[in-house]
Amino acid sequence: MAIFTGAGVAIVTPFNKDESINYDRLDELIDYHCNHGTDSIIICGTTGESATLTEAEHIECVKFTIDRVKGRLPVVAGTGSNCTRTAIEMSKEASDYGADGLLLVTPYYNKATQSGLIAHYTAVAKEAKSPIIMYSVASRTGCNIEPATVAELVKNVDNIVGVKEASGNISQVAKIMELTDGNIDLYSGNDDQIVPLLSLGAKGVISVLSNVAPKETHDICEKFFQGDIAGSRDLQLRALPLIEQLFCEVNPIPVKRAVTLMGMDCGPLRMPLTQITAEHEKALVKAMRDFGVSLV
Repeated sequence: MAIFTGAGVAIVTPFNKDESINYDRLDELIDYHCNHGTDSIIICGTTGESATLTEAEHIECVKFTIDRVKGRLPVVAGTGSNCTRTAIEMSKEASDYGADGLLLVTPYYNKATQSGLIAHYTAVAKEAKSPIIMYSVASRTGCNIEPATVAELVKNVDNIVGVKEASGNISQVAKIMELTDGNIDLYSGNDDQIVPLLSLGAKGVISVLSNVAPKETHDICEKFFQGDIAGSRDLQLRALPLIEQLFCEVNPIPVKRAVTLMGMDCGPLRMPLTQITAEHEKALVKAMRDFGVSLV
């Protein structure tokens, strides 16, 4: 059984003015998603600025989310690192605390060979017993998980169950599904490719768009699962201008501003990320209004 099907939100991490984590706001965001159609909460991913969280903040944030969700939705904890030892330690702690799944990005900066990726993911899976979703996003990490590597890990390691595919390469995704005989929990890592990946057998999306349009993102998936392919496709296409603006600057700069514009102030970004430009914010506001997102 998949950790979740549908639209999982790659939730932002709200900060106070002093850049400490704003747990009151995070609590509000968690309730918002539990009540607005989101199918899973992915905490401490790229959109959650995990790269600038300390390990202590990271684990505290994961535990807080599990406690506040209270089983209403599956919680997937981002616990990846470019250091295998660190990934093992964070993954074990999140797993032992009750995370429904783990999301592990490929090692970044030092990168890895494909055999290195097999060793890395196998080592983490041996220590942390929660189901693992690998995260392939070479545009950020410089390290792609090749289809044959995905297939070997999913077939040979019991608790490696899926992949978040953000390569943007549909041919690569199709090859993954061929080599695994479709026996993998595939999630789109790109909001503009939800329907194409669903057509190849994906279970859903790990989504930035869900931060501002949770019901609609859920509905893209649900309509597809219910056989309303045209309805799913039309909603996907209608969302494209908003998705484009949510990535007009590096994620999560635009989406964090978007959530604040909805009345849930998420505070500053941690450097080296900086606030969205006025020009881009204007275009973002227009796209949100055009899509029907309520602003304050």
